[in-house]
Amino acid sequence: MSNYVKRFSAFDRVVHWVLAVAFFVLVFSGLGLFAHTFFGYFDFFGGPEQGILAHKIAGIAFLITSVLLFLAHAKETCRFDGDDAKWFGAFGGYLKRGGKEIPQGKFNAGQKLFALFSFVATIALGLTGWVIWDPTAMERGLTQMSLMLHGLFFILFMMGAVVHIYLATIGNPGTADGMLWGYVKKVWAKKHASKWYKEVIGE
Repeated sequence: MSNYVKRFSAFDRVVHWVLAVAFFVLVFSGLGLFAHTFFGYFDFFGGPEQGILAHKIAGIAFLITSVLLFLAHAKETCRFDGDDAKWFGAFGGYLKRGGKEIPQGKFNAGQKLFALFSFVATIALGLTGWVIWDPTAMERGLTQMSLMLHGLFFILFMMGAVVHIYLATIGNPGTADGMLWGYVKKVWAKKHASKWYKEVIGE
């Protein structure tokens, strides 16, 4: 393992993958609730009632794991510096090939921003989900507003998740290794998280 450096603990990885499974359950069950066009997706769960139940259970799991993961890395994700500003200014270097790599910590500026958005969106989805858990239990105006916000944050989260998955796999090969095995190659760490890498090796 001399060519690798530890990036994520077993706790991080278990929580992340429980969150990921809950997310996809929410997507497929949520689509059936989002529009009649996707009503057939409930067949994956055995019918509408089972699909709604799966959505509620997955929602609770997603909320808990999202909060746990955010709190575990809040120290890194809530701290921005000058290098992060440069990263944003250069759009992470994704629009220009061969540019000089901007030093980053354990998470780059884009990952930090996505983590913060995910936390806010998760709380918003959790609160609106609680309101519409039983649509007839709350005041009609509040329920309608919650339904609208729930759908809006669902769409935004979907867009963010697609970008997140792409950049963690095809966009930046080797990134997913950290969440799969806990370790990443030192070459990857030096390129994508040079400040964090220097901290890990004690420089």
